[in-house]
Amino acid sequence: MTNQSLTQKSGFAALVGRPNVGKSTLLNQVLGQKIAIMSDKPQTTRNRIQGVYTEERGQIVFIDTPGIHKPKHRLGDFMTRVAQNTFREVDVVLFLVDAKEGKGRGDEYIIERLKNIDTPVFLIINKIDEIHPDQLLPLIEEYMSLFPFKEVIPVSALQGNNVPALLEQVYAYLEEGPQFYPEDQVTDHPERFLMSEMIREKVLHLTHEEIPHSIAVEIEQIKRRENSETVYVGAVIVVERSSQKGIIIGKQGKMLKEIGKLAREDIQNILGSKIFLELWVKVEKDWRNKPKYLKNFGYDEEEY
Repeated sequence: MTNQSLTQKSGFAALVGRPNVGKSTLLNQVLGQKIAIMSDKPQTTRNRIQGVYTEERGQIVFIDTPGIHKPKHRLGDFMTRVAQNTFREVDVVLFLVDAKEGKGRGDEYIIERLKNIDTPVFLIINKIDEIHPDQLLPLIEEYMSLFPFKEVIPVSALQGNNVPALLEQVYAYLEEGPQFYPEDQVTDHPERFLMSEMIREKVLHLTHEEIPHSIAVEIEQIKRRENSETVYVGAVIVVERSSQKGIIIGKQGKMLKEIGKLAREDIQNILGSKIFLELWVKVEKDWRNKPKYLKNFGYDEEEY
């Protein structure tokens, strides 16, 4: 941990917005490494993921929340509550919107909830690399007519454009305070959680539209092999229907092997060790509506 000076600041910033506006991409860009999974499918993030950014000015703890949407099952209800309950727990709320998609009903739904808090809210217009510059000002005016945002910052989370300016503004709103985490720590989530997220990301990426968000990943075993630097990881991919199990396994097991190959590379980066990853697939019908399974897979409704 660094020696703390009187001028160091610290605080919490929440990333909120509709599904698929780039919250996880922005978090990974700020941290310079992947801790949140990315997908072109909505509702990729299911739980609060805390990313820790530390530099000489101090420490910002970013909370990447699930995309706020109208719930269709108990898991969706859990995800929405997680995001909304975050608003009052932080120093700054970063409301991300998609410049290319423009204002939608989902944005209005979130803004109505932001009106009930006293926390400063920034408007972060993401994906500015995908629109013409002339489109930006009318978009800003449209959002500002709905809510008095404290700051407006256009960014490209994917390319990193204007991210330093975003950090500058967040620090400006934080007060002097203690460093919450060691300077070399980038997340508060255990390795087991990050491993399961990396596997889930590969399933979403490789199966495209064939597998909806009815999958969960449970890490059943982690152990270092005797007289070896290799770490054994055993994980189960849980689906809701037998047809989904067949898709994930693939013809002659090819899909499951590819999922394992890509996930192993990410997990090795997290652990800094060689990994032997073994995957299974099992069916748990309608698990997203069953409290027992939600809790087992880390979505504890009692916490929210």
